[in-house]
Amino acid sequence: MLMPKRVKYRKLQSSPRIKGYAKGSTEINWGEYAIKALEPKWITARQIEASRITIVRYLKKKGKMWIRIFPDKSITKHPAETRMGKGKGDPEHWVAVVKPGRIMFEIEGIDDATAEEIHQRVSARLPIKTKLIKRQSF
Repeated sequence: MLMPKRVKYRKLQSSPRIKGYAKGSTEINWGEYAIKALEPKWITARQIEASRITIVRYLKKKGKMWIRIFPDKSITKHPAETRMGKGKGDPEHWVAVVKPGRIMFEIEGIDDATAEEIHQRVSARLPIKTKLIKRQSF
């Protein structure tokens, strides 16, 4: 599963709201098709891995895939049945902060029908609405 090798601080301050649109990673750089986020949400490392496995199954060594998001934010939690206080809990899992307009996955080497099928399968594994976009050829 994806997680940083090293971090400066194990426990980050988590902001309760994610507002605004993505600043970068809003255009297709490498692939022919891309899956774009339409809502703000934290995407966990497990959800990214489930999406990656789904895409790889449909590519079948024909195409290529790029993952454009990385879970670099730690989410902490106290153990069950623990009293209040005693400081911040231990890191439980890692998430990627995704804002609207962010390109999450890029794919190339497939046809339109396969790309649409991949998008439907991947969007079922993600907690946000997504959109399939195609590179504009000039």
